[in-house]
Amino acid sequence: MNALNLALLASFTAPMQIDTTPAAMLWLLPLVVGIAVVYKATKVSSIRPIPFAKETGVLIGSILVFITAAALILYGVAWFVNEHLPSLLGRPGF
Repeated sequence: MNALNLALLASFTAPMQIDTTPAAMLWLLPLVVGIAVVYKATKVSSIRPIPFAKETGVLIGSILVFITAAALILYGVAWFVNEHLPSLLGRPGF
């Protein structure tokens, strides 16, 4: 193997650090677009540009809505467990 191949392989041994800030969550968008394009390309029999773009756009939107709903539900559960559950159990908080 040459030096370029070794450098490329070595770069995959250390994962990229992504924070959990709202701005860092924008890294989710390219992932969702990639998943939607590949999924839709495997499901259609022929790829025509306009219908493919429309169907992929709908799929991207539905994935983002589902992820947002799941995040809000998980946030609500975490809030309830940290704020209200200790008082219901009669114990101090976490």
